[in-house]
Order: sequence, then C-alpha cells, then structure tokens
Amino acid sequence: MADKDKIVISRILDAPREFVWKCWTEPEEIARWWGPEGFTAPNVKVDLRVGGKYVFCMHGPKGTQFDKDMYSAGDYIEIFPMRKIVASDYFSDEFGNFMEPREAGMDINMPKKMDVVVTFEDAEEGKTLLTIEYPEPETKEQFEAMKKSGLVDGWNSSLDKLASVVKKPD
Repeated sequence: MADKDKIVISRILDAPREFVWKCWTEPEEIARWWGPEGFTAPNVKVDLRVGGKYVFCMHGPKGTQFDKDMYSAGDYIEIFPMRKIVASDYFSDEFGNFMEPREAGMDINMPKKMDVVVTFEDAEEGKTLLTIEYPEPETKEQFEAMKKSGLVDGWNSSLDKLASVVKKPD
C-alpha cells in the first residue's frame, strides 16, 4: 500500500510540551479529557514503562447506544520521555484482556491490534505539536474499516477536550 494509507492527526496545543506529556501519561489527567465530547473516563490505568500496559475506560452519554463502559488497552513498546510513545492499541475488557473488534461492535475488517505513535514537539513559544499516527494496516479493507470506525472524529473530539484542559489561563 502507498504511504498515504495511514492515519495522522495533529494538533497544536496551547501549553508547554512537559504539561501536555503529563496530561497524556498520568491517569488523573487522562481522565479529564479521554473520550469524545459527552463521554467520560471513569477508569484509567497506566503502567508507563516499556512492556507496561494501559487500560482506558470511556462511558458514553446517558440514554445513547454508548451509555456503557467501553475499554481499550495496549502495551507500551517505546517511550522517549517528553518526545514519543509507541504503543499497541486494541479493544479490551475491564482488565485489559484483548477483545475481538467485532465484540466491540466494530467492522469485521477492523485490525485486531494497531500500533499508534504519539509524538510531542515544541511548536511556537510555549506550545506543543501533538501528533497521533496509526501506520498503514496490512490490508486496504482494514484501512477502510479504521476510517469508517469514527477513529479520526473520536480523536479530534478528544483532542478538543485535551486542548481545553491544557489551555493557559488568559
């Protein structure tokens, strides 16, 4: 597949890289912004070390099809403090055990596990360029399933919430 068959989401956040890193890696901070608008993060576990695991829970708006706890998990593959995190990403149960995407209501072509690369770069004075990249999956069908899953919209909504959390006071 061509190199364009990957998903890249970038955002310039109005906060220094150290604070954005903290908001990305500390459970109490993650719980403030994880999940799209209207979703909460009632349970966040982070073992931030190579070989460690994260388990994030999000709960959708009351009265919607998402009014339930939904989990994702992954293993940390590479960690370069304040600069980069590479991790796996998959649907899970509350304990972080792997769950088939179809069990989570996803397209049968959704990749079972994905790698995600998150980079933190200094932008203009006191700002951070945050980039989330999902490298190209094995097949075109998997890529289409990723695009149709709401992954990009969900991340953009979550990053809107993160931008509110890190925004410097006026």
